[in-house]
Amino acid sequence: MRLAARRDANEDQVVSALKAYGAHVEKINDAGRFDLLVWYRGATILMEVKDGNKPPSARRLTDAEQAFHDRWPGDNLHIVLGPEDAIAVLRAYE
Repeated sequence: MRLAARRDANEDQVVSALKAYGAHVEKINDAGRFDLLVWYRGATILMEVKDGNKPPSARRLTDAEQAFHDRWPGDNLHIVLGPEDAIAVLRAYE
């Protein structure tokens, strides 16, 4: 049985900020991978959203997320703590 992805409280804010900046965003509903598939200016970007208001111990990747991050071969997988982090990632693709 597949586990449903648990969403961080700030994810909707991150999605709204990305869309307002001109990105196309799809939420990924697969626990243990990443949260957002983002397309911006021809680049495909994967984002894992963590709540920057929580203590660092509560923002750790799950074992499944860490395993995915460890085996992902690209440099397009980013952990963001809020809308500002997400926009900073997009700016790196400009």
